[in-house]
Amino acid sequence: MLLSHNKGENNPEIHGLAWNTFIEVTEKVSKPLKLYGAGQDILKGKEAFSGNVKGLGPVAAEMEIEERPSEPFIVLATDKAEAGAFNYYLFNIFANPMNTAGLIIDPAMHNGFIFRVVDVIENKFIELRTPAEMHDLLALIGTTGRYLVEKVYRADDHLIAAVAGVTRLSLIAGVYKGKDDNACIVRLQYGLVALGEALAPFATPYLTKGWMRGSHVGVLTPCSIKSSAPSYFDGPPRVVALGFQLCEGKLIGLDGNQPTDLFADPIWEVSRRKAMEISTYLRQHGEFEPERLGMDELEYTGITKILEKLKPRFKEIP
Repeated sequence: MLLSHNKGENNPEIHGLAWNTFIEVTEKVSKPLKLYGAGQDILKGKEAFSGNVKGLGPVAAEMEIEERPSEPFIVLATDKAEAGAFNYYLFNIFANPMNTAGLIIDPAMHNGFIFRVVDVIENKFIELRTPAEMHDLLALIGTTGRYLVEKVYRADDHLIAAVAGVTRLSLIAGVYKGKDDNACIVRLQYGLVALGEALAPFATPYLTKGWMRGSHVGVLTPCSIKSSAPSYFDGPPRVVALGFQLCEGKLIGLDGNQPTDLFADPIWEVSRRKAMEISTYLRQHGEFEPERLGMDELEYTGITKILEKLKPRFKEIP
């Protein structure tokens, strides 16, 4: 669900509209059609809403802005991927000069960006400035299951450049309730990254946790909206990129408010073929690590019941 409004971040009215829409569609459409897993990402009942969807299941990525003379942006959305899957991409987009030429040649970006990183275990955040603190940043966000990039700001004036969701369903629910399926918004041009700089990192198929039953490593594959439905082993993990222009609060696309489907470009077929080759190689590992996640990552899944069943059968080694 993509909304533009003038009520600011974390507004109860806007969050209530989103929450009630999720509940109504679940109850009146998905469940009557007997769709599998209908409502599994809705962790609590309608009465649990208290002004914000955060903590109730849905991922929220919000930014409050003042419109620039030109305000293009992209919305990235994943399926079968962990919440921290955007860490790799946001780092390359905003901190890697080998990817983003603007860091070198655009004076507005030359002094770098500030990354707000959330520790989802301790529920704390830290802000790190690049390039000065690049190594400290990588020390954290390489651990994609714990340290998640939530926001990126331009260092010179703290202009918001990107925002991503930082919700991990299993940490909220205590059990596996579906993968996190994150979303990210990236502002473009006019003193920020170009569209091509924002998309270029996706040419490299990135390994992410969250494939099949949320228990396997898969390859995040750039795909069009039409080809975004999972198939092979319930995947592979997918990411779509939707391009918009914001004009006086309204979302403008190629055809009215319909977005530009950026990964529909045939040039991305090269990345998709590579992603599929890696995917079939990973599946040859079957249920062995590192293709299947380690036990620390599986503690929220049904395998815990299997382990409990087997536990009494273990004997002390003399």
